[in-house]
Amino acid sequence: MDVGTTFVLIFAIVFTAITALFLVPSFMRTREREKLQDTLKAAIEAGQPLPTEIIAALSSNVKVKAPASPQRDFRVGIIWVGVAAGVAGLGVALSFASPDATYPLLGVACFPGFIGLAFILIAYLGRDRKS
Repeated sequence: MDVGTTFVLIFAIVFTAITALFLVPSFMRTREREKLQDTLKAAIEAGQPLPTEIIAALSSNVKVKAPASPQRDFRVGIIWVGVAAGVAGLGVALSFASPDATYPLLGVACFPGFIGLAFILIAYLGRDRKS
């Protein structure tokens, strides 16, 4: 395999992984909702009464989001720093094949890294705040 094919394959794998990070959770939520609907269908066919809370939850399309808190900000910050470390690690790993790949990927790693540091700073500054 020549160098050009190797780089195309590496970038295809990276972008496929990034795409999977966004599509897999959506797919899993869809499957979970389908299973819930199958369970409700079986309950209806068996003659079981359905609580009004379940019907209201299914009919509403409102997403419940956890309230902002310092602990949540800290977790999000750690995840972003982890993404930055992963991209930086990719840059270091690719440096063995091509030294020209190191600095651009380290530069790209700065974006999620600084976002993560900002979330960690927000968590630190808001730790005394009451929820």
